[in-house]
Amino acid sequence: MNLEPRTLQQWLEYIERQHPQTIALGLERVEQVRQALGLKPAFPVITVGGTNGKGSVCAMLEAILHQAGYRVGCYTSPHLLRYNERVRIARSEACDVDLARGFAAVERARGDVPLTYFEYATLASVWLFNEGLVEVAVLEVGLGGRLDAVNAFDADCAVVTTVDIDHVDFLGADRESIGREKAGIFRAGRPAVCADARPPASLTQHAAESGVPLLLIGRDFGATPKVGQWQYWGPAGRRTALPHPALRGPCQLANAAAAITALECMRERLPVAVNDIRVGLLQVENPGRFQVLPGLPAMILDVAHNPQAARALAAGLAAMGGKGRTLAVFAMLKDKDIAGVVAAVKTQVAHWFIASLGGPRGASVTELGPVFAAAFIGAVTRCADVAAAYAQACDIATENDRIVVFGSFYTVAAVMQVRERQRTSPARGGVQGNRGP
Repeated sequence: MNLEPRTLQQWLEYIERQHPQTIALGLERVEQVRQALGLKPAFPVITVGGTNGKGSVCAMLEAILHQAGYRVGCYTSPHLLRYNERVRIARSEACDVDLARGFAAVERARGDVPLTYFEYATLASVWLFNEGLVEVAVLEVGLGGRLDAVNAFDADCAVVTTVDIDHVDFLGADRESIGREKAGIFRAGRPAVCADARPPASLTQHAAESGVPLLLIGRDFGATPKVGQWQYWGPAGRRTALPHPALRGPCQLANAAAAITALECMRERLPVAVNDIRVGLLQVENPGRFQVLPGLPAMILDVAHNPQAARALAAGLAAMGGKGRTLAVFAMLKDKDIAGVVAAVKTQVAHWFIASLGGPRGASVTELGPVFAAAFIGAVTRCADVAAAYAQACDIATENDRIVVFGSFYTVAAVMQVRERQRTSPARGGVQGNRGP
């Protein structure tokens, strides 16, 4: 490299070009550079993997540990609007200058080792956590587990949220194959937590064969809903009168129980009081996960992009109730199970506004059309892009209706960008509630 990038944007453009593949699983490259950086965290590491729910568990762990007074480093992916969302220290996003410093450190250490975008990102994040003197790191697995770059760092406690079908080209086409990959983040003699009510045999067998003390939801820990509250039970006893997490959706109690169990496993190194749990659950934030925005009509943003996540979305919509229609703003990547997602949600939606997603992986409206025809869905409006789909949904929505935006991180991000432009546009003077395109 003749001239090292200086700004964060320059670095992001640079690291996108440094490996011929967007996804190239394997730990050899990232391990070489990790060693060259001398990157061996002295702080405890909690690694969180799973098909769905891992971002929510990371956010809960971060909020609770922060409330308990710990300086927490949290690394998640992907981001919605800003790369900075991926790296947080003490619940604040890393600034552009620090992120650029992290990439520069990785670049100088890697020599001629080619790294993917995600490998650069992972190494730079943990380097920043070292520099930022964090007391604990929460790391979200990007894809799978066994061969994911995050797995270059040994977990003191590993969490697997759920195991379902996604990324079949990389992880396999059945839950047993995928479960084996997810279990790769476990470490011998160190606790692991699984919040899948039906864990694949491959996951439990790997734990048993590797000497991993595995705690399973429904057997070793769990959540009992109560009116206006819930009760946790686990290896250290019960926690009663807990508030429902600020994250909405029926699946969030299982996620919260998994997070609390991981903290119980780490209690000798990271003691946490029950009041820290209560406050942390109330303060947790994870945009785009059944996120209900203020105003009328109701607006729900959800990054659900596989059938399991879509089923959770459908359950959340059913639980909301309401008198009006549900209007869906929908776009997906073409390498996902589009038919499975549509089938999971279709009974909850009265009218679909389907849109094309740009980029080589984005599904066009032409590609989406046959899926809706096969599902016998009649109320479908085809739109050029997500912004147009959102505008048309807003135009016909009444105050009693609700608009749900889902199908991809890109879909949710596109609507968030539109809303941000509306909010800051002096010509419009902002937007009242959710009305307006």
